[in-house]
Amino acid sequence: MGAAAEQDGRTIESSTVRAISWRLLPFLMLAYLLAYLDRVNLGFAALTMNDELKFSPLVYSWGAGIFFIGYFLFEVPSNVILHRVGASRWIARIMVTWGIVSALMALVAGPVSFYVLRFLLGVAEAGFFPGIILYLTYWYPAKYRARILAAFAVAVPASTMIGAPISGYLLGMDGIGGLKGWQWLFILEGLPAALLGIVTWFYLTDRPASAGWLSPEQKRWLSDRLEREETARKTAHHMSLRQALASPKVLVLSLVYFGFVGALYGMQFWLPQIVKAFGLSNIQTGFVTAIPYVFGSVAMVLWAQHSDRTRERVWHVALPLFLIALSLATASALSDPVLTMIALTVAAIGVFCTFSLFWTLPTAFLSGASAAAGIALINSIGNLAGFGGPYLIGWFKDQTGGTAMGLLALSLLPLVSALLVLGLGHDSKTEFAAAE
Repeated sequence: MGAAAEQDGRTIESSTVRAISWRLLPFLMLAYLLAYLDRVNLGFAALTMNDELKFSPLVYSWGAGIFFIGYFLFEVPSNVILHRVGASRWIARIMVTWGIVSALMALVAGPVSFYVLRFLLGVAEAGFFPGIILYLTYWYPAKYRARILAAFAVAVPASTMIGAPISGYLLGMDGIGGLKGWQWLFILEGLPAALLGIVTWFYLTDRPASAGWLSPEQKRWLSDRLEREETARKTAHHMSLRQALASPKVLVLSLVYFGFVGALYGMQFWLPQIVKAFGLSNIQTGFVTAIPYVFGSVAMVLWAQHSDRTRERVWHVALPLFLIALSLATASALSDPVLTMIALTVAAIGVFCTFSLFWTLPTAFLSGASAAAGIALINSIGNLAGFGGPYLIGWFKDQTGGTAMGLLALSLLPLVSALLVLGLGHDSKTEFAAAE
């Protein structure tokens, strides 16, 4: 009887997780793909926009980075609102507004309009990514979290794998309808997000209790598992919203994420221009730029599965960070295009392996309103490096005429992050307390 009950438990568990994944993951991946594409398509627009609008490397770097100032200022309140009003309404609002602002980037005529629209895009998108991270904790037990985050985060490299060739093609629409190619790029990659935002209002289910697409048995199993995990977290690390915002552990994780994000966006905003400098056309640049992301996406999923299987988090975050640092430093010393792309591909593998695992660290001890605030704070502070990373490379390029010294300086950020992760440690026992 005991063995039969255990088998029944495993059956209901697998069917529940499978039902949730089929219902939510494809939709959330598509939404994040559009979000990320609208955030970083500037790197491709810059291939022609910078010359046409006479933007210097520093003007471009300021515009690329000022997005994250608006993002930082509105991140925490946005996530707290999502926790209170529900994901379907708030994520829909975010997607519609960022899609409209992204399309309006076609109106950029000089540095001022460039800075204003990039800042507003950050304000519009604030809360989307941490909101999704929080939303996934409402649906998935800890034992599945790394692989689910990895599956969701595949949208990041996919946005470049898909978006890079498309962006290269859209730049070729120069002159159609009296618009420049880079203007068409912003319009045709921005409006789909707004349209999907309308669908989001009706499609997303806020909580398992209201999921009509789960059976009563599946709802009971999921509610019981998540409740036991939340009880374990609160027993070991009970925090109010205010305590989460002042928690030393949350602040250290914010610094870890800062170092990681600096490397991530430093690469993403400048990689198309690094590749274009090899002497390639815009379309060729799009395809070559996608190569590191293909390898990064595969490695990310495999690395996350290994972490869930071994129930180890710290080294699974630290080792990829060390790999990013080493690869960026190596790339800075190379001049051969093939060897440079190999080094940057290895760096991308490190970036995406880190990305899929990092968020298992804060979600293991934060819950409820403290999770909404803590996750948002980590993401907002970390994303300030989205300003610093691109600016760092832009400043060195302005001073030296190349990106080598910028890549070398950038490599220090993930190195420090790796050391902080090892020093911080992780309470795996609490995270997986209700896994059995």
